Amino acid sequence: MRVVLLSGGGGGARFARGLADVLEPGELAVVGNVGDDVEILGLHVSPDLDSLLYTLAGLIDSERGWGRADETWNALQSAADWGGENWFRLGDRDLGLHLVRTTLLRTGVGLSTITASLVDLAGVDVRILPATDDPLRTHVVTPAGRFSFQEWFVGRRHADDVDAVEYEGSDKARPAPGVVDAIAAADAILVAPSNPYLSIGPILAVEEVRGAVLGRRTRCVAVSPLVGGTAVTGPVDRMLSRMAGGATPRHVTDCYKAFIDALVIDEADAPAEADVELVVARTLMRTSEDERRLATLVLEAACG
Repeated sequence: MRVVLLSGGGGGARFARGLADVLEPGELAVVGNVGDDVEILGLHVSPDLDSLLYTLAGLIDSERGWGRADETWNALQSAADWGGENWFRLGDRDLGLHLVRTTLLRTGVGLSTITASLVDLAGVDVRILPATDDPLRTHVVTPAGRFSFQEWFVGRRHADDVDAVEYEGSDKARPAPGVVDAIAAADAILVAPSNPYLSIGPILAVEEVRGAVLGRRTRCVAVSPLVGGTAVTGPVDRMLSRMAGGATPRHVTDCYKAFIDALVIDEADAPAEADVELVVARTLMRTSEDERRLATLVLEAACG
């Protein structure tokens, strides 16, 4: 099979790991969100791409759900001692990757080429494709003002309600090499249990990526990020309630109108109604077995 997954980090990365476990090497390509990318202390950080890489490579800190395992924070503390910013947590091990990425970007190497090299060095048999190599940044509009994603999510701890999400640079962004071809050749297109506005929205904001998914020749199946109408992590339930009018399977599918053929929902959200086929499952991924079980069920729904 050739499978394409649209994904952010966090739960999307765990779902990607489950897919990688049940598919053959090389069968999975993950199109990752870059709307969260940010420059910290002069370094280009790609949080969602890194979460995907670290999770698939077995390097993720499973307790925090982000960053490297066995991390230390000496460099960040030293930077803070000298007056540098420390609101965005960068560990010592993590810094090594950001140093390499930033150096290569400054020499003109594209983000997708750099990501492919990192994946190869990590020994991962999954293609991780940034949605675009061009600058595309997510901003949120709140009653307190307009903020870049990381300023709102990390700096302000996503306390502000969100009235709108904007994808700055999307009008000029082109798909990264390989993205459109992977979607066109896919036997199944999947959408991870990621935030529709903050993780999947920036991917689909790239016009040619959006067009490729709309023009697909196969089924597209999404996994709901809700369990019992609430978010496992993050603010997706609050955002759906405020921006879509509720936090039910129907409100999730409304975010993906014309994109998906089916939505996999958790048992706690059933029974439910929506404009697409609903598949009921246990979607909470606490263990690697949970990840594999969910991956298998979603693949069956995509190929059914």
